[in-house]
Amino acid sequence: MPQSIAIVGSGLLGMTLAMRLADDGHKVTILEASGDIGGLAATWHIGDQIWDKHYHVTLASDSYTRKLAEDIGLGDEFRWVETKTGFYTDGRLYSMSDTAEFLRFPPLGLIDKLRLGATIFYASRVTNWKELEKVTVEQWLTRLSGKRTFDKIWRPLLRAKLGDAYRETSAAFIWATIRRMYAARNSGLKREMFGYVRGGYGAILARLGEALAGRGVNIALNSPVETVTRTADGRLRVVLASARRRKDAKPRTIGAASKVAAFHASAVAPGFSGAFITEPDPAAPQDNAASAPQATTFDRVIVTAASPVAAGMLPQLSAGEHADMAEVRYQGIVCASVLMRCSLSPYYVTNITDEAPFTGVIEMTAMVDKRELGGNTLIYLPKYASPDDEIFTRTDDEIEATFLDALQRMYPHFRRDEVIAFKVSRVKQVFPLPTLNYSAHITGPRTSIEGVYVVNSSHITNGTLNVNETVALAENFYREHFGGDVRDLER
Repeated sequence: MPQSIAIVGSGLLGMTLAMRLADDGHKVTILEASGDIGGLAATWHIGDQIWDKHYHVTLASDSYTRKLAEDIGLGDEFRWVETKTGFYTDGRLYSMSDTAEFLRFPPLGLIDKLRLGATIFYASRVTNWKELEKVTVEQWLTRLSGKRTFDKIWRPLLRAKLGDAYRETSAAFIWATIRRMYAARNSGLKREMFGYVRGGYGAILARLGEALAGRGVNIALNSPVETVTRTADGRLRVVLASARRRKDAKPRTIGAASKVAAFHASAVAPGFSGAFITEPDPAAPQDNAASAPQATTFDRVIVTAASPVAAGMLPQLSAGEHADMAEVRYQGIVCASVLMRCSLSPYYVTNITDEAPFTGVIEMTAMVDKRELGGNTLIYLPKYASPDDEIFTRTDDEIEATFLDALQRMYPHFRRDEVIAFKVSRVKQVFPLPTLNYSAHITGPRTSIEGVYVVNSSHITNGTLNVNETVALAENFYREHFGGDVRDLER
């Protein structure tokens, strides 16, 4: 029987679920706290260009992502590129894009290289990932690769992604990373290829938005949820948070009545220029009075927010559930997008083992056609950090100065006057830290509040956070909890 269902969060997880549930005839409302859809896949303006706020790549083996793109009519829009990988170590930039370059890699001796290669090959063949949750990644990699290789290669890479929390992280983390990259080689293409949809995730989100509007899904933006509670009559009451808002930035809804054409006209600028109804400008004058909380009821509610945030929304959780969710530890990211006139290198990814203020260099236009970005180069400079790291308190100008200084040291030909635009994104809760025995401590999606589910990246227990795993999580949750007949594609 059709039900009214609220989904909290408009990332790809929430939007995929909304599409599947709407196809089953349910009346679906998406409640999004921010002023645009997409979550970590959202787009923004950088200079006079529009592209993804964070870097994403699709592998040929990413079957869930590719199937979703096909379902919304974008399956033929993928562009596949053979990319190169760089390593910056001991103050020098090296190519590590094929076996010959790996064997010539000066920082490691022959025996170290052989052990490193054997480690990667062995990890790609391991199937019992739960056993790997019982041993730390440092212990496992040191045993397989040797202490010298761990100190020279593995430790800097782990610290770049996990900070000092790598010491508490299980070997399942590196196993999942290696497994995904190896899967790309067995995906039907003869070479390991990276891909993207023309137009980036802006194109995907725009088409998803059209698909949802056409299915009668309501998308309410600027609508942060304060609480979800079960009432005496068995309904689920959702209360939106009070907020000091400008009069022209009250919660707005993009609904079924708008249909596809009106959806574009009222919510998305032509060509999906990046913004569903933007958030109020913090510098603009504000109303003195807080708006009254808005409430409505649903048959079921699915919360896709990070576990600690979800716990705060659900006061009727059991004490044990609340504690388990609140205690999930997350790693955050400060990610700079740099639009510039010059290229830095031929490498899509440059891994860094030296000290640097960012954890890698992602040259997106080593994969994406520069014509998509007005002939310019787009660089991402990510810094993964714990939510309480001081980097989250730095201003954009401070981050820009520090990051560009480091680029000048790494790339002598780089000049600051080549930079067209520099923007900083900050997200404090990106992915949970996969600590020892992680999967045993994660609360399942079905909560003790009847009709309320919490599903988010914490439920990716045998993979790493990426778009494909997110869409897979949505499809599998839908099938398991709503009886959907979704093909379980091999990843």
